[in-house]
Amino acid sequence: MKSFELTGLVAATHTPFDADGSLNLSIVEPQAKHLLANDVKTAFICGTTGESSSLTLNERQQMAQRWMEVIKGTALRVVVHVGSNCLVDSKTLAAQAEKLGAHAVAAVGPSYFKPRNVAALVEWCSELAAAAPNTPFYYYDIPSLTGLQLSSPEFLAQADGKISNLRGIKFTNPDLMSYQLCLHAGGGKFDIPYGMDEVLLAALAVGAKGAVGSTYNFAAPIYHRVWKAFAAGDMETARKEQFRAVQMIQLLVGVGFFAGAKATMKMLGVDVGPARLPHGNLRADQVKKLRSDLEKIGFFG
Repeated sequence: MKSFELTGLVAATHTPFDADGSLNLSIVEPQAKHLLANDVKTAFICGTTGESSSLTLNERQQMAQRWMEVIKGTALRVVVHVGSNCLVDSKTLAAQAEKLGAHAVAAVGPSYFKPRNVAALVEWCSELAAAAPNTPFYYYDIPSLTGLQLSSPEFLAQADGKISNLRGIKFTNPDLMSYQLCLHAGGGKFDIPYGMDEVLLAALAVGAKGAVGSTYNFAAPIYHRVWKAFAAGDMETARKEQFRAVQMIQLLVGVGFFAGAKATMKMLGVDVGPARLPHGNLRADQVKKLRSDLEKIGFFG
């Protein structure tokens, strides 16, 4: 298996749609260019931000193929999220990702029929990861959406040696005690990128080396400042910029996060289109107010 680590900011990218809700693959190239222009070197595609649960299997395959075409000859890396409630579909997506040359794959656990314990989750992930045996595999822990309240440290303990290409966990969970146990599991051999943008600074303080998040698509400069200030020991600046991110996220949540995030991308010149139902979208007056509110917190500066 190739060596791989998720360091720095990793953008969990949006899936671009036309006004009628169909895929708009032409926007992938501008998305990639936007990330590189903002010093983001890795894209995490078809995950939560990418509305993967609202995509068909074929649409997810089209997205993976297009991203891998677009990044050729660039410094951008791609992690393909392949998780779904159907193990066969997940294995199909993982096999395609490996064939396309994706840098890694990741998967949430099944959330309708849930694994009864960690051992069952490991078994499910093991079969999935085996479909892409030469590609680093990450378990994606996001209990707020999957409802899986299983121990991530215990997952690493049981999966170690059973999933040969296991690289680590995409940890989207506010439990920083569990996060630290994961960082130190196996003597620190696993890669544990953090997935909650609103508390990035806290994760850095306990040892995070990488972070995967949706707001890194459009607010990377804020988080670069957080990271740079933290590394320099300038905690006053780091806290100031982290709070700016919190204010931004609060504004987006207030209008509906998916709608607000996609509207913000359009403000920055990358029109990723509307969100799919059941997510809503913003009226013109709501977009205008959101822009004004973002200006007030210095977002565009």
